[in-house]
Order: sequence, then C-alpha cells, then structure tokens
Amino acid sequence: MPKALVIDDSKATRSILGRMLSEMGFEVHQAGDGAQALTKLKEVGEVKVALIDWDMPVMNGFEFLQAVRSQPDYSDLRLMMVTTESAIHQIARALEAGADEYLMKPFTPALLREKLSLLGLVSPGESSES
Repeated sequence: MPKALVIDDSKATRSILGRMLSEMGFEVHQAGDGAQALTKLKEVGEVKVALIDWDMPVMNGFEFLQAVRSQPDYSDLRLMMVTTESAIHQIARALEAGADEYLMKPFTPALLREKLSLLGLVSPGESSES
C-alpha cells in the first residue's frame, strides 16, 4: 500500500484529505507543519506523495518543499501543494521550487484523484465531476 503524507495545520483538512486518500488506497500519515513532516518522512519510510498546505506555522509548505528538494534521498517523492494560495506568481514559485502538482482549495475528491492520476499514483476515476 503506497504511503501519503498530509501536511496541514488544520486538523479538519488533514482529516478530509486523509479520508479521501484512504479511499484511493493510500496509507495516510499526517503532520501539522513542515518541521513535523520532515520528521515523519524519516519515521515512516518510503512515502510516495506529500500533500502540502502553504500557510503553516514553524515551517511553511514552501520551506518544506525547498528542504525536501534539497535532499537527494527524496528525489522520487511527489509533492503536491494543496492550498488556498491562488496567486499566479505563488503557483509559479512552488512549481519552480520542485512541486509536481498544485491543487487549490476547495476541491472535490474527483479533482484530487485527477491530480494524483497525473502523477501516476492512482488510476483515473470513473467520474468526471469537479
């Protein structure tokens, strides 16, 4: 079972994303900020995808993204920003820093599945709702 790491300071968002990912066949791990997430990555072993909020205390999502991309051990880890941050320059900044995908809140399970299928992590869904 592939592992996913949900990184968000909102417990509710972690719970919602966690449930969606579980239903798609992922073993889900959670962290409340980027610093906790770096620790989790070391603890849980090979994680396939991390879903990252931008605005968090301690270490934000962009700082986490930069930290992970600077470590060759995590070169296969797929990183998806999942955030309300919608400014074009912020999206470009995240993609340039190594994010593989960008999903804006709010989103549907179908849209999450679509993004994960673009990363080759799940099969495309039956439904095309969004």
